[in-house]
Amino acid sequence: MSDVQNKQSPYPVIHALECKACGRCVLDCPKQVLELGKVLNERGYAFAVYKGEGCSGCGNCYYTCPEPNAVEVRVPKVPKKEITEA
Repeated sequence: MSDVQNKQSPYPVIHALECKACGRCVLDCPKQVLELGKVLNERGYAFAVYKGEGCSGCGNCYYTCPEPNAVEVRVPKVPKKEITEA
């Protein structure tokens, strides 16, 4: 995950050790913000990485991943606006 993350927008968290590099999340991402990395995890797979921006929070990567706990999508809470009566 990128360190230049804007915490006000959604972003995926890829757990490198759990990723088996099947590429389903990369193929299913409508914003194309995921890619298979060049670094291998402890199990010898080139795990998926987030490019750093552009995630819409749709969850496609999470739902298409066959590995439990390999992907999460974090969607920050939006503060409620106060409703003023006129």
